[in-house]
Amino acid sequence: MGFTVSNQQQLLSKMATGNGHGENSPYFDGWKAYDSNPFHPTKNPNGVIQMGLAENQLCFDLIEEWVLKNPEASICTAAGVNEFKDIAIFQDYHGLPEFRNAVANFMGKTRGNQVTFDPDRIVMSGGATGAHEMIAFCLADPGDAFLVPVPYYPGFDRDLGWRTGVQLIPVACESSNSFKVTRAALEAAYEKAQKDNIRVKGLLITNPSNPLGTVLDRETLRSLVAFINEKKIHLVCDEIYAATVFSRPSFISIAEIIEEDIECDRNLVHIVYSLSKDMGFPGFRVGIVYSYNDAVVNCARKMSSFGLVSTQTQHLIASMLSDNDFVDRFIAQSAKRLKARHMRLTMGLAQVGTSCLKSNGGLFVWMDLHKLLKEQTFEAEMALWHTIIHEVKLNVSPGSSFHCPEPGWFRVCFANMDDKTMEIALTRIRTFVLQDKEAVAPRKNNGFWQSNLRLSFQSRRMEDIMMSPCIMSPQSPLVRAMT
Repeated sequence: MGFTVSNQQQLLSKMATGNGHGENSPYFDGWKAYDSNPFHPTKNPNGVIQMGLAENQLCFDLIEEWVLKNPEASICTAAGVNEFKDIAIFQDYHGLPEFRNAVANFMGKTRGNQVTFDPDRIVMSGGATGAHEMIAFCLADPGDAFLVPVPYYPGFDRDLGWRTGVQLIPVACESSNSFKVTRAALEAAYEKAQKDNIRVKGLLITNPSNPLGTVLDRETLRSLVAFINEKKIHLVCDEIYAATVFSRPSFISIAEIIEEDIECDRNLVHIVYSLSKDMGFPGFRVGIVYSYNDAVVNCARKMSSFGLVSTQTQHLIASMLSDNDFVDRFIAQSAKRLKARHMRLTMGLAQVGTSCLKSNGGLFVWMDLHKLLKEQTFEAEMALWHTIIHEVKLNVSPGSSFHCPEPGWFRVCFANMDDKTMEIALTRIRTFVLQDKEAVAPRKNNGFWQSNLRLSFQSRRMEDIMMSPCIMSPQSPLVRAMT
């Protein structure tokens, strides 16, 4: 006899039967659309191309070259097997000393060597997801809140709130000033929370921004420090895209700002980092909490027992990141290739009159399609998104899933595919944009979306556009790192 919904609610916890994970968001729905019909150059050339996954695959040739030259870095090779036992039985949740030293050095390099990091303050976690939850547990109680400038990464609702009971309060940002966070907006959000009897425990920022791809300037960072210092709340800085900045203005870490001669209680400042974006290692689940607060470091280290990085991974990472020549070359090449890919996408879109927010970091662009909306509403944005997913066969993420206050913006990831796939994707969207606006309107059949519909292109048939050979697109993101 099967369980009814009522039976489930009685037998299981509220977490098990609730919807706190947020998987019903359009952000995750796009991944499901890709998962059910993934593009392949020969097996499924009419499939959905994954442009909703912020993954850096542009420098894996450098990684593979290093691995082949350094077989002793892996305990599962003849050259490294002598260390197998010691690595396999290591259980200290502080992490391998050489791992923490190498990560601290790498964090310094990705920030232009403008600041150094103390290895003893590095706490490891299972990816940035685990790191964010860990810091939320350390800083806030259920019902407390963090202020977060919009638009922001959809996974934050899950990472910081699902199991902790912490709330996220949006800070209004607008396209009229390129979505820059202002002191006035921070004050307004803080005051509203106070009136609603919500205790604000911190401010969460992402620098470089996901989904904007922009960096915060020195003046803004100083203003944020002044704000949290005045309110006596925490500042959590997600800097997981630090090494993806490929042109000026340069990335400035909050670690650099607090070294300046400014008034700042360092106990209120914390950094979340990982190797998922800068190195392209989401599968390794290497997340980092770096706090200037001793109590937070001690608590987080104890909590890390629930999401440690495997010692095998620590050993490999320690060897790789201790190779300074390799690291310097990798950072330089990654920036060069990201710049070229970003330029190819934005220039290709500009040729058909589609603009993107000016950016110089991240693995994506913030594309403006508000002119294609039938009306300036979020319902129209979703209709356009459905067309792009099911007819144009591109998984791009709608701005509403990032809590964007204005309809018509979409995040488009560009670093998780090879050049040929990129060209196919660009051709699809350029051809689509050139069509009559009537083609943008959603098409329904008995109330349900037809996933097999095709647009009638004037210049070139979609089937021809989709046939160009390329390397296989990424595997389903539903079983991969979510950021």
